[in-house]
Amino acid sequence: MAEKSDEMKDLDGLKERILPVETEDTMAEAGRKILLADYVKMTENEAGSRTGKDIEAVHDMRVATRRMRSAFHLLEDYYKARPIRPFMEMLKSLAGYLGTVRDLDVMIEAITHYQATLDEENRAALQPVIDLMQKKQSKGRKKLVAFLDSKDYTSFLTQFAEFLMQPGKGVRAINLDEIVPYQVRHLLPSLVHERLASVRAYDNVIEDADERTLHALRIEFKRLRYVVSYFADVLGASGADYIEALKAIQDHLGELNDVVVAQAYLQTLVDENDFTHETAQVLYEYTSALSEKQSDLQGLFPDVWTRFNTRTVQRKLSDALLVLR
Repeated sequence: MAEKSDEMKDLDGLKERILPVETEDTMAEAGRKILLADYVKMTENEAGSRTGKDIEAVHDMRVATRRMRSAFHLLEDYYKARPIRPFMEMLKSLAGYLGTVRDLDVMIEAITHYQATLDEENRAALQPVIDLMQKKQSKGRKKLVAFLDSKDYTSFLTQFAEFLMQPGKGVRAINLDEIVPYQVRHLLPSLVHERLASVRAYDNVIEDADERTLHALRIEFKRLRYVVSYFADVLGASGADYIEALKAIQDHLGELNDVVVAQAYLQTLVDENDFTHETAQVLYEYTSALSEKQSDLQGLFPDVWTRFNTRTVQRKLSDALLVLR
């Protein structure tokens, strides 16, 4: 109990060290601030991820982990490779364990909601599928907890916190005798526009985009949203408005991805298990409903894309970047 109390005290101390990103920060030190905020969020959600009482804990821990991995990839030119490589590898491993649990959280919640709409006979027929999914989820959570209890993970938490608390640690040297861009206000516009260009490259294929193309676009939107949200402190109200626009389009693509993943997962369950005719039939009806929902979401996406690309939305980004002057 004393050990847990010490951990919470350490976490409170880290929270007090979280500072806003400033325009004159070097990119490396801005990255350290960004990583610290997500490190705290990841650690805060560990207890809830262990118990599973609140499925949002796993979601929030997974998001924090993803954001840190993305931040390292975005800013890796500003750090020495050797010091940060172990952190990136551990975050990747953690993301895998969290992803297994989170995907099942989402699928179980959706199929349970569908089950509630059925009559008593069909509810009973679908229950073996839910039981099997919950069993797999339980195994996934046990693996997650074992990873969180491992010496490697405990060591990672300590070493990563130390890295985040030491400005200048692991940073590539900047030659200030040369006139080169090195501050947030110098480099952020190019980082944002590079991510935006990767999104806009899909413009020519949107009309006939299949789920794989839209999944790839979802990843590009996520990267764009991350880079803008990392630097929300310096992008003002227009930056916040642009993040909301990104969230709306990402939510649409995320819902589509959840439906596609669920269909593939349920097909695997059918292939690997000998369900009764009644169970197979109600499961077929559910997957058919998912397929119809997928079609609807894909059909609506061109309009969502058009709204995102309006001058009104894109001007929000332009205005936000002008704040950096």
